[in-house]
Amino acid sequence: MERSPSFTLTNKSDGCAMIMNRHRPSQMKLSQLRILVAVAEHGSFSEAALDLDMSQSAVSHAIAMLETDLGVVLFSRGRHGASPTPVGDRIIGHARQMLKLQDDIVKDANLARSLSGGKVRMAAFRSVSTHILPEVIAQFCDRFPEIDVEIIEHLDDLSIEDDIRKGRADLGFIERPVSEEFETWELMRDEYVALFPPTFKREGSRLDWNELSAYPLIMSHESNKFDPHIYEHCAASGVTLHVAYQIRSDSTIVSMVARGLGATVIPRLAAEPIPPDVKVYSLPVPLFRVIKVAVLSNALQVPAVFAFLDLLKSTTVV
Repeated sequence: MERSPSFTLTNKSDGCAMIMNRHRPSQMKLSQLRILVAVAEHGSFSEAALDLDMSQSAVSHAIAMLETDLGVVLFSRGRHGASPTPVGDRIIGHARQMLKLQDDIVKDANLARSLSGGKVRMAAFRSVSTHILPEVIAQFCDRFPEIDVEIIEHLDDLSIEDDIRKGRADLGFIERPVSEEFETWELMRDEYVALFPPTFKREGSRLDWNELSAYPLIMSHESNKFDPHIYEHCAASGVTLHVAYQIRSDSTIVSMVARGLGATVIPRLAAEPIPPDVKVYSLPVPLFRVIKVAVLSNALQVPAVFAFLDLLKSTTVV
């Protein structure tokens, strides 16, 4: 049986010998790496020992054993403490990464134990529940198949906020600013577009304000949250909109445009799916609605909700 090559180096001045095996695996432990990082952060063996609730001799012994195991000097010792050597500095960086990986392993294991069941309840308006949430929920259910997901649809932000406030929903998707009792962050921006019937004729690709103001418009009912943004935006450009119809349903508005009954201005997601023969234009001055995720500030969320929020924050919504 072939043996791994070993080498003996003899120091003839003192007669001591060191045997080195180039294939011997390292015996380092995570506890040693944690001590290594602590000494580096404090710049002192004694302060690292206090932080770790260990004796200074135990810390010194752990570093000495690690240096022996690796065959390099990790710290320069002196009256002013311990300073990492160049190679020690690089190894400390690797040690930090390994300790983070260990923490991630523990977090994932703890999360898996606490996510063996539960429910995530969310309140949203139609365009979010139809065009954004299905893909996110599919990913979530693939990771956590034992967690139930419930969507409550509403037509306005006030109803969504009320669901969160009264505990009927754990989180919600809203547009308008909310009170300080809620914590929010931006999920995406949805462009307002002008839809014209298939018979609409014009030259060029850019819409003119005069074309929009001269056309009979099919707009949402006065209770709908979209229209105030549109009217204020157009008024700022000196444009007056002539509303011929007020309709509650987004899909009905789009269908009426497709039948040639008028034009509309509507968020793109609210208009989807847009019939292929309907003409779609950006406004002369672009306008967007900001869709946000909202939760109650300082609320004690269950692990299932935290997991869903983490997935939302890591998801890029187009």
